[in-house]
Amino acid sequence: MSDPTRSHWERVYESKLPSEVSWYQPVPERSLELIRATGEPLDAPILDVGGGASTLVDHLIAAGHSDVSVLDIAANALEHARERLRDAAARVTWIEADVTRFEPKRAYAIWHDRAVFHFLTDAADRARYLAVLRASLRPRGHFVLATFGPEGPTRCSGLPVQRYSLDEIVALLGPGFALRAHFLEDHRTPSGALQQFLYARWQVE
Repeated sequence: MSDPTRSHWERVYESKLPSEVSWYQPVPERSLELIRATGEPLDAPILDVGGGASTLVDHLIAAGHSDVSVLDIAANALEHARERLRDAAARVTWIEADVTRFEPKRAYAIWHDRAVFHFLTDAADRARYLAVLRASLRPRGHFVLATFGPEGPTRCSGLPVQRYSLDEIVALLGPGFALRAHFLEDHRTPSGALQQFLYARWQVE
């Protein structure tokens, strides 16, 4: 992703409150469910990719997770989350970065993404993302993904997006990832529209 992409997301969070964006969830129940299903201990390192102003970090901290990192391309998205968490923000590692160019300094037990993958409409960006994913997960680590399903929208937040079937993502991931769970869910946006999401969890073999 390029600097124009960074500028786009900075403008989104300048013009809208986090509760006004289409992907907003007061409680990200399905993401939390899949993270719990990994069976990882509360001190396992979690990376929320594209987490920005998402409330997932709030609920992870409240549940007792002690090693949470949030990565986003937009600095002001991260600032929204820091302001909301107040003192608890000091317990989170905040990473301002383009995930396709992210160079992990450590290995994570769980990589969660409900925000980025469907915006990668360029094959080269997808390939870089998957390379970073593989470099970031420790042995037996977990990839938790929520992306637009086959009947999801074709555009989101003014940008084109990629819709996926489970088989398409499995083909992109290639060998080395064991599918542990998957399901479709309709997300209702703050404006009342429905968006189909495909949720899935894989484990590094």
